[in-house]
Amino acid sequence: MINAAGRIIPDQITGVADVRPYAGPFATIPTGRMVGPKIRVNKPKSEKIVKSIEQAIEAAGLKDGMTISFHHHFRNGDYVLNLVVAAIAQKGIKGLTLAPSSLNDINEAIIPFIEQGIITAIETSGGRGKLGRLMTSGQLAKPVVIRSHGGRARAIEAGDLKIDVAFIGAPCCDSYGNMNGINGRSACGSMGYAMVDAAYAEKVVAITDNLVPHPVYPISIPQTQVDFIVVLDSIGDPQGIASGALRISRDPRELLIAEYATGVIEHSGYFKEGWSLQLGSGGASLAAAKFIKEKMLAQGIAASFGVGGITAPFVDMLEQGLIKTIFDVQDFDLPSIESLKNNPNHLEMSASYYANPHNGGPIVNNLDVVILSATEVDVDFNVNVITDSNGVIMGASGGHSDTAAGANLAIVVAPLLRGRLPMVLDKVNTIVTPGETVDVIVTERGIAVNPRRTDLIDNFKGTGLPVMSIHDLQRLAYDMAGKPETIAVSDEVVAVVEYRDGTIIDVVRKPL
Repeated sequence: MINAAGRIIPDQITGVADVRPYAGPFATIPTGRMVGPKIRVNKPKSEKIVKSIEQAIEAAGLKDGMTISFHHHFRNGDYVLNLVVAAIAQKGIKGLTLAPSSLNDINEAIIPFIEQGIITAIETSGGRGKLGRLMTSGQLAKPVVIRSHGGRARAIEAGDLKIDVAFIGAPCCDSYGNMNGINGRSACGSMGYAMVDAAYAEKVVAITDNLVPHPVYPISIPQTQVDFIVVLDSIGDPQGIASGALRISRDPRELLIAEYATGVIEHSGYFKEGWSLQLGSGGASLAAAKFIKEKMLAQGIAASFGVGGITAPFVDMLEQGLIKTIFDVQDFDLPSIESLKNNPNHLEMSASYYANPHNGGPIVNNLDVVILSATEVDVDFNVNVITDSNGVIMGASGGHSDTAAGANLAIVVAPLLRGRLPMVLDKVNTIVTPGETVDVIVTERGIAVNPRRTDLIDNFKGTGLPVMSIHDLQRLAYDMAGKPETIAVSDEVVAVVEYRDGTIIDVVRKPL
């Protein structure tokens, strides 16, 4: 069948019970009710602390074929996922579905356990490196399910993703299970992605290297959702969890892209007192934050709120009164963690509050402007952030489609060429974010505005911005580097890309 994004989706896909093709960004109306975990009981004076991960696995009742989840707030400093999977393998449990909020390079250590059948299915936001290549290889029993951050929260709350045991790395945990991410040597800041897991999993295991007396405060995940606690010497490498303040790019190309993106924002009609924004952690986005700050200071404008994964430039703008409130689902650097800890206007939020399309209204719905990156874009403004030019999974969906759908102005920044490969194509290899939710594409050679946005086209006239059609931008790329060859793929579906509403916007087929 052909979905609303023009992609051919098989009528039947192994491991997918209900193949629902993408019908449009707001076409799917949810039915039914939210699910919940089994009712718990905990008698007074009960002890939640167990001696080891192995004991926690036994106490949680983990069995063959179940689903386990983890959060990715520790990024490339994460020890928890690898340690738990290794302990599960020692106990001979097999056929598990691994459902982390995302995977990082450090998690390549679990590949032998995938090859041994300990893990036979993966549902996540994406993967990179060796894990990405394994996901694309077809070695898993079922295709990988790729979900956005909002789509994952939706799937958990709707029962599409049922978590049997959630293992939650806790930088700070008290003796009854209250957790936060701002205290301790493994501090990661917001625990926004773990909050949904804790609220809906059948069993929750907190794993900490910083056990403190009850009660800890503030509380990110409450004791009412926690069944067992494991104390380890270390749950992560602080150097891999959070860096110092991320540096503004000095790359001339990224700076030019950032300058153009700032110009797009300034002349869009949304750049005014009380506007709202989300910026990414990439080089061009961080540089744009600097330029936006300068223009806000010059024009005396303050934003009502900033949102998303938080970086030092956002914190700086909050401290200077240029942003009144920050809503934080994850932190990328130490200044952001400290700000969440100390600034009452810096608020922690769950992934559901952030971007779940099937609740009373995620914060992305209130966004004026978002800047997003891309692996490649096409002439229909579709965006790929999942697969490389060779068709191999090498990225993550993240909040890309969520914020593009919610924001008044979705700006995608990308170089016109990456290496010798054009980044503006006839058709992207894999659609993650549909073109009808993307408003402007910014490269160092020119800016393309979605023809749907006649208001922006009018606003940019006479501004000096290098606006051109998407087809002219593509021709420029092809003139410089030639038209890339189409990737040869088999009929085998190795990954399913869900849109945030649970429908299938694309599939990844095994490259030949």
